[in-house]
Amino acid sequence: MKVLVVGGGGREHAICWKLAQSPKIDELYCAPGNAGIAAVAECVDIGAEDIEGICGFAADQKIDLAVIGPEVPLAMGITDALEAGGVKVFGPNKKCSQLEASKSFTKDFLARHDIPTAGYREFTDKDELMNAVGIYGYPMVLKADGLAAGKGVVIAENEADAKKSIEEMMGQKVFGAAADKVVVEEFLTGVEASMLCFVDENTIVPMQSAQDYKRIFDQDKGPNTGGMGTYSPSLVFTPELEQQIRERILEPTLRGFQEDGLDFKGVLFIGLMITEDGPAVIEFNNRFGDPETQSVLARMDSDLLDIFLAVTENRLADVEIKWKEERAVCVVLASGGYPGSYAKGKLIKGLGDVEEDVIVFHAGTKFAEMPEGSKCAVCDDDCGLKRGIVTAGGRVLGVTALGATHEEARAKAYENVKRISFEGIQYRTDIGVVDRRNSNNLQ
Repeated sequence: MKVLVVGGGGREHAICWKLAQSPKIDELYCAPGNAGIAAVAECVDIGAEDIEGICGFAADQKIDLAVIGPEVPLAMGITDALEAGGVKVFGPNKKCSQLEASKSFTKDFLARHDIPTAGYREFTDKDELMNAVGIYGYPMVLKADGLAAGKGVVIAENEADAKKSIEEMMGQKVFGAAADKVVVEEFLTGVEASMLCFVDENTIVPMQSAQDYKRIFDQDKGPNTGGMGTYSPSLVFTPELEQQIRERILEPTLRGFQEDGLDFKGVLFIGLMITEDGPAVIEFNNRFGDPETQSVLARMDSDLLDIFLAVTENRLADVEIKWKEERAVCVVLASGGYPGSYAKGKLIKGLGDVEEDVIVFHAGTKFAEMPEGSKCAVCDDDCGLKRGIVTAGGRVLGVTALGATHEEARAKAYENVKRISFEGIQYRTDIGVVDRRNSNNLQ
């Protein structure tokens, strides 16, 4: 079987890493991929948003299954285009992708189907929003309606911060057209958690839980990022909570899809806030979360290809998904300055020093020609390798470790983080710290 994964970040590296373990795959491609993905799949120099190019490649290579990683090509309709060419696709169509591409679409869906979520209002006029500052009190949650690479959420602590953020979002257009409409939400207090679910037209199956860390600095300080680390399973989950989530969120969501004619096939990422009143939905995404995928797939004991095919063929209910008992912790190493502006092209050292059973998922890396006489970036020796690996994004690597206990996995991840270096490296030191009350990261 020939499989094409679309994307080039840490999520796609984790997907390719897991798919490469399947004995049923003859050829595995990734477009465009990155320096880490190149070790497990053949990278193709086609951008994830080049739908025409990807469809052409899929036709030329007679691709059997395409797996779509990022949200933007999904929102652009890549699934519809590939399916029109006869390719099976793991990833929702353009209609379903509005669940991530539009915050207001999702909030309306949640309200219509009585699924717990924060109170909200929508605004398309800057002055009207300025006059409504503080409608739910403070902190005030402001969300760009459209896609903003995981950064379109602002939690303003007071009136001055709220007005400044509104001016930036709707006046200065720091998020571009994504903030032509802004959704204001009630601030929910609780503990955040993430749940990834496989979904076909008849079935929704949750994966093992994960907990994400959105803020850039320790103790949940600083601006939101795409995610600075995760661990799995989430320590806030209990059997009672999981039952509540199934009854109040998962089952109503599947019924809502069916009633609204949303023939969803792929992964539904559910951002949750565990409040005193129970679980509430903060956000829906249409694809594997990043970096939740890194910690969750590291614990999967089933053939991922079998699951993908079952979803595309509407037989998910027939597949048993198995998980390892081990715990996983993923720590993201980011470029200096992220989530703001940052430099690229910084040489990454120490990758060859990481323990063999620790997985380093590449998120923003690429190969670069090394100056004459340089040492290898992988083994830090004169091995003759002419290419080094350099930074090429805000989030660069996800160091992921498994352990018999949560504490063991966390200690192992951080021990190996210390073995990697590049100029400007930054990372949180509290990924996996257990007590994280009064956090609102996912909003």
